[in-house]
Amino acid sequence: MPTPQEWAAKGKVLRVTRWTEPVMRNPTRPVTQFGEDLHQLVADMFATMAAADGVGLAAPQVDVDLALFVFYCPDKDDHLQYGVVCNPVVTLPEGKDRRLDATEEGCLSWPGAYQPLARPDVAVCEGQNENGEPIRIEGTGLLARCLQHETDHLSGTVFGDRLSKRSRRLLNEQHDSMAALYPADWPVSRKRAPADL
Repeated sequence: MPTPQEWAAKGKVLRVTRWTEPVMRNPTRPVTQFGEDLHQLVADMFATMAAADGVGLAAPQVDVDLALFVFYCPDKDDHLQYGVVCNPVVTLPEGKDRRLDATEEGCLSWPGAYQPLARPDVAVCEGQNENGEPIRIEGTGLLARCLQHETDHLSGTVFGDRLSKRSRRLLNEQHDSMAALYPADWPVSRKRAPADL
C-alpha cells in the first residue's frame, strides 16, 4: 500500500464539509467499485487530511456519501498507523474488558473545538481496503478513538451527538469563537491567524 505521503502527492486538497451540511447527517452508501475513481478519492482524502493536520477523514467530510475513511494516526505506543477502510464495522469490548478513556476529541468538520468524550480505549475495525481486500485493524489509544469517530461519520453521527448538553454547548461556543479563522473552503484556503482578522 502507498504511504500517506505517496497518496497525498497524487491527490488534490478538497474543502472539508461542516456538521451543518446534509451529507454529514445521512447514512453513506457501501463502496462497491474499487477502481481508479475510488483510488483518486483516497488520494484526495489523504491530501486533504494532511492539509488540515488531521489523523482521520471520512468521505462525507469531503462531500462524498460513501462508506470510506482514511487514517494516519498514532496508537497507544505512539506508533503511526495508516490505511484506507471501506465499509467498516467496528467491534468494541464489553463487560470487564471495556475500559473508557475520556480524552479530548475534535473534528475537522467542526474546527477549533474540543471536548472530552469517554470512548472505549480499544477498537477492532474490519472492512476492505482500497482494492476490495479484507482488512482488520486493532486500534489502541488515539487510533481506537479515530476508528470509532470515523465510522460514526459514515452513519451520520458526529462526536458532538455523544456529548452531554453542557459539553455540546461548550463545544459550540468554542467553535463559534474560532470560526472566523477557518475560511469556508478550508483547508483549500489556509487557516487564518488571529492577527489577520
